[in-house]
Parts: sequence; C-alpha cells; structure tokens
Amino acid sequence: MSELPVLDAEDQRVLGSLMEKQTTVPASYPLTANALRTACNQTSNREPVVDYDLPTVERIARSLRDRGLLRIVWVDTGRRTLKYHQTLDERLGLEPDERALLTVLLLRGEQTPGELRTRTERLHPFADRSEVETCLRRMAARPEPLVRELERRPGQHDPRWIHLLGPLPEQIAPAATPAIDRDAVIADGPDARDARVRTSYDAVATAYAENLTGELDDLPFETWLLDRVVAHAAGRPVVEVGSGPGHITAYLADHGADATGIDLSPEMVAEARRRFPDRNFEVGDLRRLGRPPTSSGWSAVLGWYSLIHLAAAELPDAIAALVRPLDPGGWLVLALHAGDQIRHVDEFFGHQVNLDFVLHDPATIVNLVESAGLVDIEWYLRGPLPTRQESTQRLYVLARTPA
Repeated sequence: MSELPVLDAEDQRVLGSLMEKQTTVPASYPLTANALRTACNQTSNREPVVDYDLPTVERIARSLRDRGLLRIVWVDTGRRTLKYHQTLDERLGLEPDERALLTVLLLRGEQTPGELRTRTERLHPFADRSEVETCLRRMAARPEPLVRELERRPGQHDPRWIHLLGPLPEQIAPAATPAIDRDAVIADGPDARDARVRTSYDAVATAYAENLTGELDDLPFETWLLDRVVAHAAGRPVVEVGSGPGHITAYLADHGADATGIDLSPEMVAEARRRFPDRNFEVGDLRRLGRPPTSSGWSAVLGWYSLIHLAAAELPDAIAALVRPLDPGGWLVLALHAGDQIRHVDEFFGHQVNLDFVLHDPATIVNLVESAGLVDIEWYLRGPLPTRQESTQRLYVLARTPA
C-alpha cells in the first residue's frame, strides 16, 4: 500500500456499512442497493444518522468503484441482481482486529478504547480494552498510519482515537461534547468495584427501603410495564436481579407472578425479607443467574436498575447471563439511567458510600440486547420527573427470546 485513500463522509458511511454487514450478516452479503441504503441509514451504531436516497447510494458506489474501493457484481438469484462488495480491507491489508476497529471508526467517528471494545462485540472478540489499545497502536505504527490518538481536551478522562482515511463529519468534529470512559469504574478491577457496591448498599439498606418501597404509586409508566410482565408470566416463575429492598418483586408477586428477588447485598436481602416475609429473596450475583428450581427457565428476568454500576465492557456478558436461563419466549426487561456520564456519589440517603452510577447510551443497550439474540425489542425513554427530584432520563427495554 503506497498511500491511504481519502474518503469523504459519504464514502466512509458506505464502506463502513458494507464492512459491518459483511461480518454480521454474511448470508445477505454482498448487499443490494436497497439493502446498502438501509444499512447506511440505520439509526443504531451510526453517528451521525443520515437519510440517503437510492440515487445517492448508487452515485457513491460508482465513485468508489472507479477508485478501486468497491466492486459491483452480478448475482443470479432468479433474475440477475446488482450487488455491492467493498474492497477497502483488501486495499489496506487489514487483520481481523484492525478491520473491526476501522469499521466502527468509519461509522461513528472518534471513540475511546472502551467504547470501541463494546461496539466491536459482533465484529471481533477483544478480550479487554488493553487488546483494543494494542491493536490501535499497531495501526498507528504502520508506515502509512491508519489511526491517530487525539490529545485530551478539558474534561476528558480517556484518550480518543480517529481514523486517518478522511475528514470527520462536522457533527462529531472537535467541538463535540467530551465522552466518558464507562470502563473507568473497574480501573482497579471488577472485584474491587463489587465490594464497593455491596458495602455501600449494605450501609443504606434500611434508609433506601424507607424512601423507595412506595415509589410505584407515583410511577404509572413503570406500573404499566410491570403489569405487562405479570400478564405475560401467567403465574410462571419470574426473577428480579438486583431486587434491593424487594418492593418490585413484591409487586409482581402480589399481582400473581411466581416472583423471586436476588441481590448482591446481604443487608438489602435481609431488609426485603423483613418487609415482605412471605416472598422469596436470595443473595446472589446476576452474572451467575441460574434457572428456577421448579421450571426449565424463567418466564421473565428483570434487571430493574441492576446494571447501573457495570462498566460498558461488562454489559455484553451481563446481558447474556440474564438471557441464558430464560424459557423460549421469555422476556428480558431492563431499566437503566440513560446518558453520557458517570456520576460518583459519596453520600446516599444520609450514609457515606462509594458508588459510581454509569449512564448508558440507549442505542448501545438496544444493540447489545439484539446481539444477545432477542427479538421484538421495545424501548422507551422517559424524562426525569421533577416531583421525584429525578435528574436523569430513564431507559426501559423489553425483548423476548425466540419461541
């Protein structure tokens, strides 16, 4: 390779979309013009979101073909169909890990190593963020570097990387809001973070319960969602992981579900048992969720604000752990804080704690749920309720396993 191709924003979107779909849906690749248009205009895993029409996609494809970056091929499927195949990875001589990182950089612009690891989950299995960083530095050390580490701007806690194949779209150029490295919460290891979470919730268990066990009276949307879970379960086993003081599990049980609550904090479990003595609560870790003793699987698993202390890199495995013991047709229901920050708390309900609340991007969560093999995904974003002194948007996701 003598020199890098220079790609404008449209070129980047088309080639990035082709590279992504070549890996994630190989049975449908190469892509027809309509399929390529849909891939370019996808609203998840794309920044910025675009709305290309078919003539635009065809024009970009012809330009890329003329530059040797794309092939237009005929496929005989009943009647002959034109399809599009990218050759950028051949031109650049990319290894699989390099290809995955470049794909996501083309589709989403500058990102941190932690973000890149999460967003390449379906493209290449990086073991941890250090593997991502090693690959990025290898790409940067080429005779013609493919990527570059950006200087940190004020407020940034983690370096960001860009590709060097052309200008970034204006919408994500240097004036953009600095992103937060959501893996920073496990900088000293997941076990240390788990200990902080357990100790903090043990300390606030009674005060937490006194303040929140009646909250559903003021939350009609959440009540509507829980009622749907009860109707779906129809008396079959349901589990809430991260059940805290037990009021959500108790609501499900009071309305007819065979509900169990599991929490990492022994004091929270003790508080739940004290307040709801006829309900089932156990100490446990959502990442090691088993099947119910009386059934082949759970009819529903609720992660009701139970993923809010996990790093971005931990989410794929955590969601997979919640999906694994579901029955066919079972529901996964998640509730999270939505946003682009980490909020550190030293005081909580009048007690000293050491907690980091991780706010996650809705599109990322929905994509992870889809990647876990779930279907019929619904998601809802609710604004903060001033009457409850809320300060974050709330994300609710409901999806089912294939029957």
